[in-house]
Amino acid sequence: MDLGLQGRKALVTGASKGIGLACARSLAAAGCHVHLVARTDYDLLSAQTRLQAETNVSVTCSAADLSQSEAVSALCEEHADTDILVNNAGAIPGGTLLDIDEETWRHAWDLKVFGYINMCRLMYAAMRGRGGVIINVIGAGGERVSSGYAAGAGGNAALMGLGRALGGTSRKHNIRVVGVNPGQIVTERLETLQRGIAEKRWGDGDRWRELWDENYPPGQPEHIGDMVAFLASDRSANTTGTIITIDGGHCAR
Repeated sequence: MDLGLQGRKALVTGASKGIGLACARSLAAAGCHVHLVARTDYDLLSAQTRLQAETNVSVTCSAADLSQSEAVSALCEEHADTDILVNNAGAIPGGTLLDIDEETWRHAWDLKVFGYINMCRLMYAAMRGRGGVIINVIGAGGERVSSGYAAGAGGNAALMGLGRALGGTSRKHNIRVVGVNPGQIVTERLETLQRGIAEKRWGDGDRWRELWDENYPPGQPEHIGDMVAFLASDRSANTTGTIITIDGGHCAR
């Protein structure tokens, strides 16, 4: 399916690996020029090299800590002509209300919650009138909440509310705002988390895949990347102010 994205400019945060890299790959495969953003130069350059070898589009990158407002401002000013923004940076740690101290909680939200908010604010202003698409990759933890993921439940739910609030009226400014809620996706982060669980349970981190329910295995990063590319395209021109959940049915069980 031709998504009609050839020549558009996409900026993807948290793009050096996992879901972010999959989003950048799907957008590049559809013809978008992509700019990758993450905190680590080495991982970014590796991702850039891989995408350049796979596609014929422009692939650029820059390292930035998007928990810092100054870094967000500089990035958005430099890339004010972005057509598609994919917010994906940040991972909120698991734990109950009493497990996570204030410093850890604030640090996680500075990147995942306020980082998204600040990127949305500045890019929305830049896109206003000329048009654009903002896609926030959030997480199903804000949809099916758990006391064991208190900071993530609160942060993700806040971003879901923000996306709905913006996207409900954004079309009058020629902008669409959509959220994507991944469930369990096979990434380095999932492996690290589940290795820790397997180590505690069986004393062997290498058994981490045994934690999966064979009837409901985790998804792949490409499942998210391909949906993001579709949502960014004019094929999804009537989609805004909503959240797409991709979790193998988990939130419905």
